[in-house]
Amino acid sequence: MNRFWTHPYLLLCLTAACWGANAVAGKLAVGHVSPMMLTLVRWAIAIAIVLPFAWAPLRRDWPVVRANVLFLFALGVFGMALFNGLFYTALLYTSAVQATIVQSAMPLVVFIGMFFLFGQRVRRAQLIGFSITALGVAIAAARGDLSTLLSLDLNRGDALMVVAVVLYAGYTVALGFRPKLHWLTMILVLCVGALVASVPMLIWEIETGGYIAPDARGWAVALFTAIFPSLVGQVLYIRGVEMIGASRANLFINFVPIFGAGLAVLVLAEPLLPYHFVALALVICGITIAERARLGTGSGA
Repeated sequence: MNRFWTHPYLLLCLTAACWGANAVAGKLAVGHVSPMMLTLVRWAIAIAIVLPFAWAPLRRDWPVVRANVLFLFALGVFGMALFNGLFYTALLYTSAVQATIVQSAMPLVVFIGMFFLFGQRVRRAQLIGFSITALGVAIAAARGDLSTLLSLDLNRGDALMVVAVVLYAGYTVALGFRPKLHWLTMILVLCVGALVASVPMLIWEIETGGYIAPDARGWAVALFTAIFPSLVGQVLYIRGVEMIGASRANLFINFVPIFGAGLAVLVLAEPLLPYHFVALALVICGITIAERARLGTGSGA
């Protein structure tokens, strides 16, 4: 177990698998539970699962939590509640394959944030890798027709995914400022912040007529998302960021569309269109070039 916990690439690949599965779960939830209700139930279940294990670390860490409560609450709001609410809403209008490919724009946004906030040094090969990744994401967002980007004629679901990506990228950059806490404390506090933020989101959904109470499939999806994307994925991601930094860790988000597309084809029987293959190939190429540059094997600036 200790050897597993010290391999960041393995941890981050498993994170990508959990989050790729989240897109499939969100698509399965359509018509069985509304997006904001799913978001709220997901975090409530996650808290119920993690609280017995996190209670002792939370008591020890409470002075640090209290001193940083607004910052931690903001992380839960933007990185968990709003991101997932937008993500599940986007899946009402777009496919799981499409959503996961657009999601792979995160490393580019994180890269920009790390550059401007921390003045992080950039290699030439990294710029090439990020540019290739950005092109792949653009092709996916434009559904193979880049002229739609010039006219800002995006599918509603894809547009919501772009907003969600910006929010989660900001969350990733902000993790660099997180206080020193036990990982169980961190997860619990973020889940509580997400749950609190989900309440007004659910009220808005009810007022606008979009509320759907969960049926049996809705509850099953909520349980799955609480365990894997919420807890397992977040724990592995925070550990990965801790080990290799936000920019390098976020590059592995580019594996989300690979896992997500594969699961969507197997579980949802969604089609893989020609532009999906092109976008995925560019994303894989981009992450490979950028990560090799991080390791010092690419071209220097």
